[in-house]
Amino acid sequence: MSSQAKGHHPRPSAVPEPLTHREILEVLTGLLIAMFVANVSMTVVGTALPVIAAKLGSTQQQYTWIVTASILANAASTPIWGKLADLFNKKTLLLAGLAIFIFGSVACGAATSTLMLIACRVFQGIGIGAMMALIQAIIGTVIPPLQRGRYMAYTGAVIAVATVVAPLIGGFIVDVSWLGWRWTFWSAVPFAVLAGGVLQFKLKIKFESRPGAKVDWVGAALITVGASALLIWISFANHSFAWLSWQTAALLGFTALATVMFVVVESKVRNPIIPLPIIKARTTALAIIASVAVGIALFGATVFLSQYYQVARGYSPTASGLMMLPMMAGVLLSSVVGGRLVSRWGVWKPFTLAGAAIMVVGFCLVGTMTYTTDLWLIGLYIGFAGVGVGLTMQNLVLAVQNSVSVHDVGTASASVAFFRSLGGTIGIQVLGSVFANRVGHLRDTRLTAFMATLKPEQQAQLAAGMQEGDSSSQSLDLSTLPEPIQEIIRSSFGDAIGLLFYIAAAAAVISVIAVYFMPASRLNATFNESESADRR
Repeated sequence: MSSQAKGHHPRPSAVPEPLTHREILEVLTGLLIAMFVANVSMTVVGTALPVIAAKLGSTQQQYTWIVTASILANAASTPIWGKLADLFNKKTLLLAGLAIFIFGSVACGAATSTLMLIACRVFQGIGIGAMMALIQAIIGTVIPPLQRGRYMAYTGAVIAVATVVAPLIGGFIVDVSWLGWRWTFWSAVPFAVLAGGVLQFKLKIKFESRPGAKVDWVGAALITVGASALLIWISFANHSFAWLSWQTAALLGFTALATVMFVVVESKVRNPIIPLPIIKARTTALAIIASVAVGIALFGATVFLSQYYQVARGYSPTASGLMMLPMMAGVLLSSVVGGRLVSRWGVWKPFTLAGAAIMVVGFCLVGTMTYTTDLWLIGLYIGFAGVGVGLTMQNLVLAVQNSVSVHDVGTASASVAFFRSLGGTIGIQVLGSVFANRVGHLRDTRLTAFMATLKPEQQAQLAAGMQEGDSSSQSLDLSTLPEPIQEIIRSSFGDAIGLLFYIAAAAAVISVIAVYFMPASRLNATFNESESADRR
Protein backbone atom coordinates (compact mmCIF):
# COMPACT_ATOMS: atom_id res chain seq x y z
CA MET A 1 0.00 0.00 0.00
CA SER A 2 1.39 3.40 -0.89
CA SER A 3 1.95 6.15 1.63
CA GLN A 4 -0.85 8.11 0.04
CA ALA A 5 -3.23 5.24 0.51
CA LYS A 6 -2.42 5.33 4.19
CA GLY A 7 -3.58 8.90 4.47
CA HIS A 8 -0.33 10.75 3.73
CA HIS A 9 -0.24 13.52 1.19
CA PRO A 10 2.36 15.50 -0.75
CA ARG A 11 4.08 18.18 1.32
CA PRO A 12 4.59 21.76 0.20
CA SER A 13 8.24 22.58 0.08
CA ALA A 14 7.99 26.01 1.68
CA VAL A 15 8.21 26.41 5.42
CA PRO A 16 6.94 29.70 6.88
CA GLU A 17 9.55 32.23 7.89
CA PRO A 18 9.45 33.05 11.63
CA LEU A 19 7.81 36.39 12.38
CA THR A 20 9.26 39.11 14.56
CA HIS A 21 7.79 39.70 18.03
CA ARG A 22 5.95 42.80 16.80
CA GLU A 23 4.52 40.99 13.79
CA ILE A 24 3.34 38.13 16.01
CA LEU A 25 1.58 40.56 18.37
CA GLU A 26 -0.15 42.27 15.45
CA VAL A 27 -1.42 38.98 14.09
CA LEU A 28 -2.28 37.69 17.56
CA THR A 29 -4.44 40.74 18.24
CA GLY A 30 -6.83 39.81 15.45
CA LEU A 31 -6.76 36.12 16.34
CA LEU A 32 -7.48 36.73 20.03
CA ILE A 33 -10.37 39.08 19.27
CA ALA A 34 -11.89 36.42 17.01
CA MET A 35 -11.31 33.70 19.61
CA PHE A 36 -12.89 35.77 22.38
CA VAL A 37 -15.94 36.55 20.26
CA ALA A 38 -16.36 32.89 19.26
CA ASN A 39 -16.16 31.57 22.82
CA VAL A 40 -18.43 34.23 24.29
CA SER A 41 -21.03 33.68 21.57
CA MET A 42 -21.41 30.02 22.51
CA THR A 43 -22.58 30.73 26.05
CA VAL A 44 -23.61 34.40 26.28
CA VAL A 45 -27.12 33.55 25.13
CA GLY A 46 -27.74 31.35 28.17
CA THR A 47 -28.70 34.21 30.48
CA ALA A 48 -31.10 35.67 27.91
CA LEU A 49 -32.79 32.38 26.99
CA PRO A 50 -35.86 32.79 29.24
CA VAL A 51 -36.48 36.25 27.74
CA ILE A 52 -35.92 35.01 24.18
CA ALA A 53 -38.25 32.06 24.68
CA ALA A 54 -40.97 34.32 26.09
CA LYS A 55 -40.67 36.87 23.27
CA LEU A 56 -40.70 34.28 20.49
CA GLY A 57 -43.20 31.91 22.12
CA SER A 58 -40.78 28.96 22.18
CA THR A 59 -41.74 25.52 23.42
CA GLN A 60 -39.50 23.72 25.95
CA GLN A 61 -38.01 21.57 23.19
CA GLN A 62 -37.31 24.63 21.02
CA TYR A 63 -35.79 26.34 24.06
CA THR A 64 -33.19 23.57 24.27
CA TRP A 65 -32.51 23.64 20.53
CA ILE A 66 -31.60 27.33 20.62
CA VAL A 67 -28.49 26.26 22.55
CA THR A 68 -27.97 22.82 21.02
CA ALA A 69 -28.04 23.97 17.37
CA SER A 70 -24.94 26.13 17.78
CA ILE A 71 -23.06 23.49 19.78
CA LEU A 72 -23.82 20.80 17.18
CA ALA A 73 -22.72 22.96 14.25
CA ASN A 74 -19.56 24.07 16.06
CA ALA A 75 -18.46 20.60 17.17
CA ALA A 76 -19.32 18.85 13.90
CA SER A 77 -17.63 21.44 11.67
CA THR A 78 -14.40 21.89 13.65
CA PRO A 79 -12.58 18.80 12.25
CA ILE A 80 -13.65 19.74 8.73
CA TRP A 81 -12.26 23.26 9.05
CA GLY A 82 -9.09 21.78 10.53
CA LYS A 83 -8.53 19.55 7.51
CA LEU A 84 -9.32 22.38 5.10
CA ALA A 85 -6.63 24.39 6.90
CA ASP A 86 -4.05 21.78 5.93
CA LEU A 87 -5.15 21.82 2.27
CA PHE A 88 -5.99 25.44 1.52
CA ASN A 89 -5.02 28.98 2.52
CA LYS A 90 -5.69 29.40 6.26
CA LYS A 91 -6.17 33.16 6.09
CA THR A 92 -8.84 32.89 3.41
CA LEU A 93 -10.62 30.16 5.33
CA LEU A 94 -10.57 32.14 8.59
CA LEU A 95 -11.97 35.25 6.92
CA ALA A 96 -14.68 33.09 5.36
CA GLY A 97 -15.47 31.65 8.80
CA LEU A 98 -15.70 35.16 10.25
CA ALA A 99 -18.07 36.17 7.45
CA ILE A 100 -20.31 33.16 8.16
CA PHE A 101 -20.28 34.00 11.86
CA ILE A 102 -21.16 37.66 11.23
CA PHE A 103 -24.03 36.68 8.93
CA GLY A 104 -25.33 34.18 11.48
CA SER A 105 -25.08 36.68 14.35
CA VAL A 106 -26.92 39.42 12.46
CA ALA A 107 -29.60 36.96 11.39
CA CYS A 108 -29.98 35.59 14.95
CA GLY A 109 -30.59 39.08 16.30
CA ALA A 110 -33.16 39.74 13.57
CA ALA A 111 -35.02 36.44 14.06
CA THR A 112 -38.80 36.71 14.17
CA SER A 113 -39.52 33.10 15.14
CA THR A 114 -37.89 30.34 17.12
CA LEU A 115 -37.32 28.16 14.04
CA MET A 116 -35.58 31.05 12.28
CA LEU A 117 -33.39 31.62 15.32
CA ILE A 118 -32.44 27.93 15.48
CA ALA A 119 -31.50 27.92 11.78
CA CYS A 120 -29.40 31.06 12.20
CA ARG A 121 -27.68 29.57 15.24
CA VAL A 122 -26.47 26.76 12.95
CA PHE A 123 -24.74 29.33 10.72
CA GLN A 124 -23.28 31.00 13.79
CA GLY A 125 -22.01 27.61 15.04
CA ILE A 126 -20.33 26.83 11.71
CA GLY A 127 -18.51 30.16 11.88
CA ILE A 128 -17.47 29.46 15.48
CA GLY A 129 -16.15 26.05 14.41
CA ALA A 130 -14.00 27.75 11.77
CA MET A 131 -12.51 30.15 14.29
CA MET A 132 -11.85 27.40 16.85
CA ALA A 133 -9.94 25.26 14.35
CA LEU A 134 -8.20 27.89 12.23
CA ILE A 135 -6.93 30.19 14.97
CA GLN A 136 -4.99 27.33 16.58
CA ALA A 137 -3.78 26.17 13.16
CA ILE A 138 -2.54 29.64 12.19
CA ILE A 139 -0.68 30.04 15.48
CA GLY A 140 0.93 26.66 14.85
CA THR A 141 1.91 27.80 11.36
CA VAL A 142 3.43 31.22 12.02
CA ILE A 143 5.08 30.67 15.42
CA PRO A 144 7.76 27.98 16.03
CA PRO A 145 6.98 25.56 18.91
CA LEU A 146 9.68 26.90 21.25
CA GLN A 147 8.19 30.40 21.09
CA ARG A 148 4.60 29.16 20.82
CA GLY A 149 4.08 28.47 24.52
CA ARG A 150 4.59 32.14 25.30
CA TYR A 151 1.88 33.24 22.86
CA MET A 152 -0.52 30.32 23.18
CA ALA A 153 -0.84 31.18 26.85
CA TYR A 154 -2.90 34.15 25.73
CA THR A 155 -5.23 31.95 23.69
CA GLY A 156 -5.83 29.66 26.66
CA ALA A 157 -6.54 32.67 28.84
CA VAL A 158 -8.97 34.07 26.28
CA ILE A 159 -10.92 30.79 26.05
CA ALA A 160 -11.26 30.44 29.80
CA VAL A 161 -11.94 34.14 30.40
CA ALA A 162 -14.60 34.17 27.67
CA THR A 163 -16.27 31.18 29.30
CA VAL A 164 -16.28 32.97 32.64
CA VAL A 165 -17.34 36.47 31.50
CA ALA A 166 -20.02 35.35 29.03
CA PRO A 167 -22.65 35.12 31.79
CA LEU A 168 -21.58 38.60 32.95
CA ILE A 169 -21.98 40.05 29.46
CA GLY A 170 -25.28 38.26 28.93
CA GLY A 171 -26.52 39.33 32.35
CA PHE A 172 -25.62 42.97 31.69
CA ILE A 173 -27.42 42.96 28.34
CA VAL A 174 -30.51 41.41 29.91
CA ASP A 175 -30.46 43.80 32.88
CA VAL A 176 -30.16 46.94 30.69
CA SER A 177 -33.68 47.50 29.36
CA TRP A 178 -32.73 49.68 26.37
CA LEU A 179 -30.50 46.96 24.89
CA GLY A 180 -32.78 43.91 24.74
CA TRP A 181 -32.07 40.24 24.04
CA ARG A 182 -31.21 40.78 20.36
CA TRP A 183 -27.97 42.46 21.41
CA THR A 184 -26.71 39.18 22.84
CA PHE A 185 -26.12 38.35 19.17
CA TRP A 186 -25.50 41.76 17.62
CA SER A 187 -22.89 42.82 20.19
CA ALA A 188 -20.42 40.32 18.71
CA VAL A 189 -20.59 41.73 15.18
CA PRO A 190 -18.39 44.87 15.57
CA PHE A 191 -15.65 42.82 17.24
CA ALA A 192 -15.79 40.16 14.55
CA VAL A 193 -15.50 42.86 11.88
CA LEU A 194 -12.55 44.39 13.75
CA ALA A 195 -10.84 40.98 13.95
CA GLY A 196 -11.35 40.46 10.21
CA GLY A 197 -9.87 43.88 9.40
CA VAL A 198 -6.78 43.30 11.53
CA LEU A 199 -6.18 39.87 10.01
CA GLN A 200 -6.74 41.09 6.46
CA PHE A 201 -3.97 43.64 6.75
CA LYS A 202 -1.58 42.04 9.24
CA LEU A 203 -1.75 38.29 8.65
CA LYS A 204 0.53 37.03 5.90
CA ILE A 205 0.82 33.29 5.33
CA LYS A 206 2.91 31.74 2.58
CA PHE A 207 0.99 28.96 0.93
CA GLU A 208 1.70 26.59 -1.94
CA SER A 209 -1.24 24.82 -3.52
CA ARG A 210 -1.24 21.04 -3.47
CA PRO A 211 -1.90 19.58 -6.89
CA GLY A 212 -4.76 17.11 -6.75
CA ALA A 213 -5.69 17.99 -3.15
CA LYS A 214 -9.31 17.06 -2.48
CA VAL A 215 -11.60 17.26 0.51
CA ASP A 216 -12.77 13.95 1.90
CA TRP A 217 -16.47 14.79 1.79
CA VAL A 218 -17.54 11.25 2.67
CA GLY A 219 -15.44 11.33 5.84
CA ALA A 220 -16.71 14.84 6.56
CA ALA A 221 -20.31 13.68 6.27
CA LEU A 222 -19.71 10.67 8.50
CA ILE A 223 -18.01 12.61 11.30
CA THR A 224 -20.74 15.27 11.10
CA VAL A 225 -23.69 12.88 11.36
CA GLY A 226 -21.91 10.70 13.94
CA ALA A 227 -21.05 13.63 16.20
CA SER A 228 -24.50 15.15 15.70
CA ALA A 229 -26.27 11.93 16.71
CA LEU A 230 -24.12 11.66 19.85
CA LEU A 231 -24.67 15.29 20.83
CA ILE A 232 -28.40 15.06 20.16
CA TRP A 233 -28.56 12.05 22.49
CA ILE A 234 -26.56 13.86 25.17
CA SER A 235 -28.74 16.96 24.85
CA PHE A 236 -32.13 15.25 25.04
CA ALA A 237 -31.56 12.12 27.14
CA ASN A 238 -33.39 12.34 30.45
CA HIS A 239 -35.37 15.33 29.12
CA SER A 240 -37.29 14.27 26.03
CA PHE A 241 -36.72 10.54 26.57
CA ALA A 242 -35.21 8.22 29.17
CA TRP A 243 -31.54 7.23 29.34
CA LEU A 244 -32.66 3.64 28.69
CA SER A 245 -35.06 3.88 25.75
CA TRP A 246 -35.39 2.99 22.08
CA GLN A 247 -34.33 6.56 21.18
CA THR A 248 -31.09 6.08 23.13
CA ALA A 249 -30.46 2.74 21.41
CA ALA A 250 -31.15 4.24 17.98
CA LEU A 251 -28.94 7.30 18.43
CA LEU A 252 -26.02 5.44 20.02
CA GLY A 253 -26.31 2.65 17.46
CA PHE A 254 -26.21 5.19 14.64
CA THR A 255 -23.20 6.90 16.24
CA ALA A 256 -21.35 3.59 16.51
CA LEU A 257 -22.13 2.68 12.89
CA ALA A 258 -21.02 6.10 11.63
CA THR A 259 -17.80 5.84 13.66
CA VAL A 260 -16.93 2.42 12.21
CA MET A 261 -17.63 3.62 8.67
CA PHE A 262 -15.58 6.76 9.33
CA VAL A 263 -12.55 4.72 10.43
CA VAL A 264 -12.84 2.50 7.33
CA VAL A 265 -13.09 5.48 4.98
CA GLU A 266 -10.26 7.41 6.64
CA SER A 267 -7.93 4.41 6.31
CA LYS A 268 -8.40 4.33 2.54
CA VAL A 269 -8.79 7.87 1.18
CA ARG A 270 -5.89 10.02 0.03
CA ASN A 271 -6.64 13.14 2.09
CA PRO A 272 -8.64 12.04 5.14
CA ILE A 273 -10.41 14.59 7.33
CA ILE A 274 -8.57 13.19 10.37
CA PRO A 275 -5.55 11.08 9.37
CA LEU A 276 -5.58 8.02 11.60
CA PRO A 277 -1.78 8.03 12.18
CA ILE A 278 -2.13 11.44 13.82
CA ILE A 279 -4.85 10.54 16.32
CA LYS A 280 -3.29 7.13 17.00
CA ALA A 281 0.01 8.77 17.94
CA ARG A 282 0.63 8.47 21.65
CA THR A 283 0.87 12.20 22.30
CA THR A 284 -2.27 13.09 20.35
CA ALA A 285 -4.34 10.18 21.67
CA LEU A 286 -3.54 10.97 25.29
CA ALA A 287 -3.99 14.71 24.71
CA ILE A 288 -7.46 13.99 23.34
CA ILE A 289 -8.34 11.96 26.46
CA ALA A 290 -7.04 14.74 28.69
CA SER A 291 -8.90 17.38 26.66
CA VAL A 292 -12.21 15.54 27.03
CA ALA A 293 -11.64 15.45 30.79
CA VAL A 294 -10.70 19.14 30.89
CA GLY A 295 -13.82 19.99 28.88
CA ILE A 296 -16.01 18.06 31.31
CA ALA A 297 -14.35 19.66 34.32
CA LEU A 298 -14.22 23.25 33.07
CA PHE A 299 -17.42 23.72 31.09
CA GLY A 300 -19.49 21.02 32.75
CA ALA A 301 -19.13 22.37 36.27
CA THR A 302 -18.45 26.10 36.02
CA VAL A 303 -21.54 26.72 33.87
CA PHE A 304 -23.66 26.01 36.95
CA LEU A 305 -21.85 28.51 39.18
CA SER A 306 -23.98 31.35 37.82
CA GLN A 307 -27.09 29.42 38.89
CA TYR A 308 -25.61 29.04 42.35
CA TYR A 309 -24.99 32.75 42.68
CA GLN A 310 -28.38 33.75 41.25
CA VAL A 311 -30.69 31.13 42.78
CA ALA A 312 -28.96 30.07 45.99
CA ARG A 313 -27.47 33.44 46.93
CA GLY A 314 -30.00 35.75 45.23
CA TYR A 315 -27.62 37.89 43.14
CA SER A 316 -28.44 39.45 39.76
CA PRO A 317 -27.03 38.01 36.50
CA THR A 318 -24.53 40.88 36.31
CA ALA A 319 -23.38 40.41 39.90
CA SER A 320 -23.07 36.65 39.45
CA GLY A 321 -20.84 37.26 36.46
CA LEU A 322 -18.61 39.56 38.51
CA MET A 323 -18.24 36.83 41.11
CA MET A 324 -16.52 34.68 38.49
CA LEU A 325 -13.62 37.16 38.34
CA PRO A 326 -11.40 35.14 40.73
CA MET A 327 -11.42 32.20 38.32
CA MET A 328 -10.63 34.55 35.45
CA ALA A 329 -7.72 36.00 37.43
CA GLY A 330 -6.36 32.52 38.15
CA VAL A 331 -6.56 31.52 34.50
CA LEU A 332 -4.92 34.73 33.29
CA LEU A 333 -2.09 34.58 35.81
CA SER A 334 -1.19 30.93 35.22
CA SER A 335 -1.60 31.15 31.43
CA VAL A 336 0.69 34.13 31.02
CA VAL A 337 3.33 33.16 33.57
CA GLY A 338 3.21 29.47 32.68
CA GLY A 339 3.39 30.21 28.96
CA ARG A 340 6.50 32.32 29.37
CA LEU A 341 8.18 29.66 31.49
CA VAL A 342 7.29 26.96 28.94
CA SER A 343 8.96 28.98 26.18
CA ARG A 344 11.97 29.85 28.36
CA TRP A 345 12.67 26.28 29.48
CA GLY A 346 11.48 24.54 26.31
CA VAL A 347 9.40 21.89 28.10
CA TRP A 348 5.63 21.60 28.43
CA LYS A 349 4.94 18.41 30.41
CA PRO A 350 5.85 19.54 33.97
CA PHE A 351 3.55 22.55 33.68
CA THR A 352 0.70 20.57 32.14
CA LEU A 353 0.95 17.83 34.77
CA ALA A 354 1.08 20.41 37.57
CA GLY A 355 -1.94 22.20 36.10
CA ALA A 356 -3.99 19.02 35.92
CA ALA A 357 -3.10 18.18 39.54
CA ILE A 358 -4.02 21.70 40.67
CA MET A 359 -7.37 21.32 38.88
CA VAL A 360 -8.09 18.17 40.90
CA VAL A 361 -7.33 19.91 44.20
CA GLY A 362 -9.13 23.08 43.16
CA PHE A 363 -12.34 21.35 42.15
CA CYS A 364 -12.27 19.26 45.33
CA LEU A 365 -12.08 22.49 47.32
CA VAL A 366 -14.97 23.99 45.36
CA GLY A 367 -16.87 20.76 46.04
CA THR A 368 -17.00 21.68 49.73
CA MET A 369 -19.16 24.71 48.84
CA THR A 370 -22.62 24.88 50.42
CA TYR A 371 -25.48 27.33 50.75
CA THR A 372 -23.74 29.20 53.55
CA THR A 373 -20.10 29.18 52.43
CA ASP A 374 -18.46 32.61 52.63
CA LEU A 375 -18.19 34.25 49.21
CA TRP A 376 -14.52 35.16 49.74
CA LEU A 377 -13.73 31.49 50.34
CA ILE A 378 -15.59 30.44 47.19
CA GLY A 379 -13.60 33.05 45.27
CA LEU A 380 -10.35 31.63 46.66
CA TYR A 381 -11.31 28.09 45.67
CA ILE A 382 -12.40 28.90 42.11
CA GLY A 383 -9.33 31.09 41.66
CA PHE A 384 -7.11 28.15 42.60
CA ALA A 385 -8.99 25.90 40.17
CA GLY A 386 -8.51 28.57 37.49
CA VAL A 387 -4.73 28.36 37.96
CA GLY A 388 -4.92 24.66 37.05
CA VAL A 389 -7.09 25.33 34.01
CA GLY A 390 -4.70 27.99 32.72
CA LEU A 391 -1.67 25.69 33.00
CA THR A 392 -3.40 22.74 31.34
CA MET A 393 -5.69 23.68 28.50
CA GLN A 394 -3.47 25.28 25.89
CA ASN A 395 -0.36 23.27 26.77
CA LEU A 396 -2.22 20.15 25.58
CA VAL A 397 -2.63 21.78 22.17
CA LEU A 398 1.01 22.88 22.24
CA ALA A 399 2.18 19.33 22.98
CA VAL A 400 0.20 17.96 20.03
CA GLN A 401 1.40 20.68 17.65
CA ASN A 402 5.00 20.01 18.70
CA SER A 403 4.64 16.31 17.84
CA VAL A 404 3.30 16.68 14.27
CA SER A 405 4.50 18.17 11.03
CA VAL A 406 3.68 21.84 10.45
CA HIS A 407 1.63 20.64 7.46
CA ASP A 408 -0.69 18.65 9.76
CA VAL A 409 -1.02 21.26 12.49
CA GLY A 410 -4.55 22.26 11.45
CA THR A 411 -5.88 18.72 11.65
CA ALA A 412 -4.13 17.99 14.94
CA SER A 413 -5.26 21.24 16.61
CA ALA A 414 -8.84 20.79 15.42
CA SER A 415 -8.93 17.24 16.76
CA VAL A 416 -8.04 18.43 20.26
CA ALA A 417 -10.54 21.32 20.05
CA PHE A 418 -13.26 18.96 18.80
CA PHE A 419 -12.88 16.52 21.66
CA ARG A 420 -12.61 19.31 24.24
CA SER A 421 -15.90 20.74 22.97
CA LEU A 422 -17.40 17.25 22.99
CA GLY A 423 -16.26 16.78 26.59
CA GLY A 424 -17.74 20.13 27.55
CA THR A 425 -21.08 19.24 25.98
CA ILE A 426 -21.13 15.87 27.72
CA GLY A 427 -20.24 17.55 30.98
CA ILE A 428 -22.95 20.18 30.74
CA GLN A 429 -25.69 17.68 29.95
CA VAL A 430 -24.68 14.90 32.33
CA LEU A 431 -23.84 17.18 35.25
CA GLY A 432 -27.00 19.17 34.53
CA SER A 433 -29.03 15.98 34.96
CA VAL A 434 -27.16 15.11 38.16
CA PHE A 435 -27.67 18.64 39.47
CA ALA A 436 -31.40 18.65 38.72
CA ASN A 437 -31.90 15.28 40.44
CA ARG A 438 -29.86 16.33 43.47
CA VAL A 439 -31.71 19.64 43.80
CA GLY A 440 -35.06 17.89 43.43
CA HIS A 441 -34.18 15.32 46.09
CA LEU A 442 -33.03 17.94 48.60
CA ARG A 443 -36.00 20.18 47.87
CA ASP A 444 -38.58 17.41 48.29
CA THR A 445 -36.95 16.07 51.46
CA ARG A 446 -36.73 19.49 53.08
CA LEU A 447 -40.19 20.52 51.91
CA THR A 448 -41.71 17.35 53.38
CA ALA A 449 -39.93 17.91 56.68
CA PHE A 450 -41.00 21.54 56.81
CA MET A 451 -44.65 20.79 56.00
CA ALA A 452 -44.72 18.20 58.81
CA THR A 453 -44.05 20.99 61.32
CA LEU A 454 -47.09 23.01 60.23
CA LYS A 455 -50.70 22.82 61.27
CA PRO A 456 -53.23 21.60 58.65
CA GLU A 457 -54.57 25.11 57.95
CA GLN A 458 -51.01 26.40 57.51
CA GLN A 459 -50.23 23.56 55.13
CA ALA A 460 -53.28 24.40 53.02
CA GLN A 461 -52.35 28.09 52.91
CA LEU A 462 -48.76 27.31 51.92
CA ALA A 463 -49.87 24.83 49.26
CA ALA A 464 -52.10 27.50 47.72
CA GLY A 465 -49.16 29.90 47.60
CA MET A 466 -47.01 27.29 45.89
CA GLN A 467 -49.66 26.70 43.21
CA GLU A 468 -49.76 30.40 42.43
CA GLY A 469 -45.98 30.48 42.07
CA ASP A 470 -43.51 28.07 40.54
CA SER A 471 -41.77 25.67 42.87
CA SER A 472 -39.77 23.98 40.12
CA SER A 473 -36.17 23.35 41.02
CA GLN A 474 -35.14 24.76 37.63
CA SER A 475 -36.79 28.17 37.97
CA LEU A 476 -34.52 31.16 38.51
CA ASP A 477 -37.44 33.39 39.51
CA LEU A 478 -38.51 32.54 43.06
CA SER A 479 -40.13 35.87 43.85
CA THR A 480 -43.69 34.55 43.44
CA LEU A 481 -43.20 31.79 46.01
CA PRO A 482 -43.85 32.04 49.74
CA GLU A 483 -40.74 33.03 51.69
CA PRO A 484 -40.29 29.65 53.47
CA ILE A 485 -40.40 27.83 50.10
CA GLN A 486 -37.92 30.28 48.61
CA GLU A 487 -35.52 29.49 51.43
CA ILE A 488 -35.91 25.73 50.91
CA ILE A 489 -35.22 25.97 47.18
CA ARG A 490 -32.27 28.34 47.66
CA SER A 491 -30.70 26.05 50.23
CA SER A 492 -31.31 23.03 47.99
CA PHE A 493 -29.51 24.70 45.08
CA GLY A 494 -26.68 25.83 47.33
CA ASP A 495 -26.10 22.45 48.96
CA ALA A 496 -26.45 20.44 45.73
CA ILE A 497 -23.78 22.13 43.63
CA GLY A 498 -20.78 20.74 45.52
CA LEU A 499 -21.44 17.27 44.08
CA LEU A 500 -20.84 18.60 40.55
CA PHE A 501 -17.34 19.75 41.42
CA TYR A 502 -16.44 16.45 43.00
CA ILE A 503 -17.43 14.83 39.69
CA ALA A 504 -15.38 17.48 37.86
CA ALA A 505 -12.43 16.63 40.10
CA ALA A 506 -12.80 12.96 39.16
CA ALA A 507 -12.70 13.94 35.47
CA ALA A 508 -9.61 16.03 36.17
CA VAL A 509 -7.94 12.94 37.66
CA ILE A 510 -8.28 11.31 34.23
CA SER A 511 -6.44 14.26 32.70
CA VAL A 512 -3.64 13.83 35.27
CA ILE A 513 -3.25 10.18 34.32
CA ALA A 514 -3.34 10.94 30.58
CA VAL A 515 -0.73 13.72 30.87
CA TYR A 516 1.50 11.55 33.06
CA PHE A 517 1.73 8.91 30.32
CA MET A 518 2.29 11.41 27.50
CA PRO A 519 5.89 11.20 26.25
CA ALA A 520 7.95 14.15 27.43
CA SER A 521 9.55 16.17 24.66
CA ARG A 522 11.40 19.43 24.26
CA LEU A 523 9.79 22.10 22.14
CA ASN A 524 11.21 22.42 18.64
CA ALA A 525 13.12 25.63 18.01
CA THR A 526 12.05 25.57 14.34
CA PHE A 527 9.05 24.34 12.39
CA ASN A 528 8.81 20.56 12.10
CA GLU A 529 8.50 19.46 8.47
CA SER A 530 8.83 15.74 9.03
CA GLU A 531 6.27 13.17 10.07
CA SER A 532 5.91 12.84 13.82
CA ALA A 533 8.35 10.50 15.46
CA ASP A 534 5.70 9.86 18.04
CA ARG A 535 3.50 7.83 15.68
CA ARG A 536 3.84 4.39 17.12
